Amino acid sequence: MEYVNLGKSGLKVSRLCLGCMSYGAKVPGQHDWVLDEEQSRPFYQRALELGINFFDTANAYSLGASEEILGRAIRDFARREEVVIATKVYGRMRPNDPNGFGLSRKAIFTEIDNSLKRLGTDYIDLYQIHRFDPATPIEETLEALNDVVRAGKARYIGASSMAAWQFTKMLYTADLHGWTRFVSMQPQYNLVYREEEREMLPLCRDQGIGVIPWSPLARGFLAGNRTKNDGETARAKGDKFGASLYYQPEDFAVVDRLGEVAEARDTPRMQVALAWVLVNPAVTAPIIGATKPHHLEDAVAALSVKLSSEEIARLEEPYRPHKVLGV
Repeated sequence: MEYVNLGKSGLKVSRLCLGCMSYGAKVPGQHDWVLDEEQSRPFYQRALELGINFFDTANAYSLGASEEILGRAIRDFARREEVVIATKVYGRMRPNDPNGFGLSRKAIFTEIDNSLKRLGTDYIDLYQIHRFDPATPIEETLEALNDVVRAGKARYIGASSMAAWQFTKMLYTADLHGWTRFVSMQPQYNLVYREEEREMLPLCRDQGIGVIPWSPLARGFLAGNRTKNDGETARAKGDKFGASLYYQPEDFAVVDRLGEVAEARDTPRMQVALAWVLVNPAVTAPIIGATKPHHLEDAVAALSVKLSSEEIARLEEPYRPHKVLGV
């Protein structure tokens, strides 16, 4: 396993991050394909054996069950100081509470304490805002996050899925007030969704922000688990959010080209797709999902896949611009 600094910070993270959305409990209105705790634990154990020290979850994943499962796995399989736990705040946690979501001072202070209890830890390594909150002044959000860090409840802060102008405004405002600065951005980025190359990735490189892309395999689409007519896996068939992001004719053209490149070099297509994300100099650590035993091994193997400039050009050639998705 390779380890790199997260942006300009001194925090060392594995080149791959294990996403924990797939591990939790079945919650009405959320994903019905998640693995329960007993099914999940082998993935945490194997990830640690492979050298992955970076784990990403969110308070809203399975309404907190994902955090609980991650916390117990870390206590059983690792030393707390040897892993990097990242979680997120913003999603709705209480359906009838007007303050049960968002990035207000009240919501952040409530949710950081709830996440700490569920994770069973005194601090979170990377506390991220899951989305931009247009209903809350950014000064309120940033000051609250600064206070969370100053209180020792989080070591670093990060952001996810917003417009580059919004992120720029937040970085400027934090600098203006001397508040804690974001060290990472978690955008959607993969072979079939490359819109972040226009502004967000150049901004992050310029500002020394680590990039930890979500959905580097387009929720399995690039691994070949979907067809033009129907999904082939349980997740594919029930993933309404994924269906809203991908499956345009031009997306299938990219998948077809990926298959050609992968076949020519006798390498699994998911490894080629992940290697393409990893080759971008802005990217720190893609967030990978794993629900089958071979997923982790395949992802780690992608670290050794070195694409030629000709292969990269072939993979990128079929791409067509998309509307902004996933924010």
